[in-house]
Amino acid sequence: MTGRLKTPTGRYGGRTAEERQAERRRRFLGAALRLFGGTPGYRGTTVAALSQAAGLSTRQFYEEFRGLEDVLAALHLQVNDWAEEAVLDALASAEGLPLAERAAVLFRAYARGVTRDPRRIRITFVEIIGVSPRLEEQRLARRARWIDLIRAEADAAVARGDAAPRDYRLAATAFIGSVNGLLHDWSAGWVDATLDEVVDELVRLLLGMLRPEGWRPAAG
Repeated sequence: MTGRLKTPTGRYGGRTAEERQAERRRRFLGAALRLFGGTPGYRGTTVAALSQAAGLSTRQFYEEFRGLEDVLAALHLQVNDWAEEAVLDALASAEGLPLAERAAVLFRAYARGVTRDPRRIRITFVEIIGVSPRLEEQRLARRARWIDLIRAEADAAVARGDAAPRDYRLAATAFIGSVNGLLHDWSAGWVDATLDEVVDELVRLLLGMLRPEGWRPAAG
């Protein structure tokens, strides 16, 4: 299968072709979240099983996707988009808060976004790994967006005089690795702590990065 089949055009049942296509895509992604993020996982799912779970046909599947890897790619982006939207909304509401409080708002929004549904954690940190060079590139690209967000927050804190001036590229990369690793381990039951305790630890890590021992804000 080299490409998607053509989809019908025109209005049917009071809905346009675009609306029907969007609904089919939503149903396929919802079924993928259940199967890829639960049992049997991405590698154990077939096109037929996914189509059945979505209540659609395999013909309709190939009208939307070239194969299951396309579904996983779309689902991975969707899960990241949900978390990113939650963080950006939270940050907008935290404007003007002190650095420690703003950092807590950021990580509570992110942690709750990605841990609200354990299947999202599995998609983000388990199922996407090692599938193909294309999906590895996508995974790293989305991680880079989170790194850029942390760098932007750090640079803004420096500009306000709330953080030590430095190049935060490597620090932000290392920090995001810590965030992902800790949240994955917590969701898998390997960390004996509440989510609030995990978030508090991440905030302490971030503040330690931004305000190293011996650094003091300039007198205002």
